[in-house]
Amino acid sequence: MRSSYLFTSESVSEGHPDKVSDQISDAIVDLFLSKDPEARIACETLTTTQLVVLAGEIRCKGVYENGQWAPGALEEIERTVRDTVKRIGYEQDGFNWKSLRFENNLHGQSAHIAQGVDASGNKDEGAGDQGIMFGYACNETPGLMPATLYYSHKILEKMAADRHSGEADFLEPDAKSQVTLAFENGKPVRATALVVSTQHSAALSNPEGQRKLRDYAKNVMEAILPSGWLPADDAIYVNPTGLFEIGGPDGDAGLTGRKIIVDTYGGAAPHGGGAFSGKDPTKVDRSAAYVSRYLAKNVVAAGLADRCTIQLSYAIGVAEPLSLYVDTHGTGKIDEAKIEAVLPQLVRLTPRGIRTHLALNKPIYQPTAAYGHFGRTPNGDFFPWEKTDLMDALKQAF
Repeated sequence: MRSSYLFTSESVSEGHPDKVSDQISDAIVDLFLSKDPEARIACETLTTTQLVVLAGEIRCKGVYENGQWAPGALEEIERTVRDTVKRIGYEQDGFNWKSLRFENNLHGQSAHIAQGVDASGNKDEGAGDQGIMFGYACNETPGLMPATLYYSHKILEKMAADRHSGEADFLEPDAKSQVTLAFENGKPVRATALVVSTQHSAALSNPEGQRKLRDYAKNVMEAILPSGWLPADDAIYVNPTGLFEIGGPDGDAGLTGRKIIVDTYGGAAPHGGGAFSGKDPTKVDRSAAYVSRYLAKNVVAAGLADRCTIQLSYAIGVAEPLSLYVDTHGTGKIDEAKIEAVLPQLVRLTPRGIRTHLALNKPIYQPTAAYGHFGRTPNGDFFPWEKTDLMDALKQAF
């Protein structure tokens, strides 16, 4: 394993068109789970100039049953979509929560999928799809996340907070960040390049306004990064292409699930390929990725390794995982095969076992759809996969 190198991760804001789509899809997941904890949802969202389109498959008691929508359900779905866009802050000519066109193309879940996933008789609930899922943790940051992604998220979270509060009223919702860090002896020690591209109001479309924007972004970067990490001015890039007035879905179409590396580990760890947003927790793309992170984080938090990657695999309709793999990247204090033997004793890794252990059948997903699904602070029912409540059991096991 190399000890000295440069590594980069990016983040995108809640106003990025793909993230607008993710947040709408997860708002629909939360809406249906609030009505029926056993609802089945696979909701994809397209956003473009003054248009939001939903598509996918659903099953939800009291909302959509036997091919029929319940009274008022369609209106509640549209209201949820518009409220999500409003919360993000889009009230522009090209994308406005009040006046955008809305299409709902959700329909019933395939009976052939349902028969494999649903529990019946002696058959346990099966996985909602085949696939591989990865979880990762490292001790580079307090949340046990890769530092490059951690700081990329934090820069945009601060800018969004300033925009919502009015402190930076010249910002518009669409933004991206990128952080390159130098690593020495495997640890991040300084930033070598920083990038922020942010949509802004017309008031900043002049040389003085661009200077103001650069000064603001640089101050945010300095506040977020550890002391002394800020690189030289010529390695700080703020809107390097120039003006950025037209943005969001008006500037570029958005789709659910196109920012899976931003959602997970910023490229520092593998990704199984499946997106999370818009899916209920019977879909192992989501729930098994969450439990993999949960297990990896607890391994690192327990001091068993400095870095840990965990892979799970599933077959559609089959309850038990096909494989469990642990890699501590040469940093482990315990043999990986022994860790693999212990983890299934702590959490049953079937779809229902995961959902039960982490209490995933709740409307808790919209907050995950911007600034990462991992490295967040557990808060009540939210982000339960970020808890480190297996630490003691793991320590005692070895």
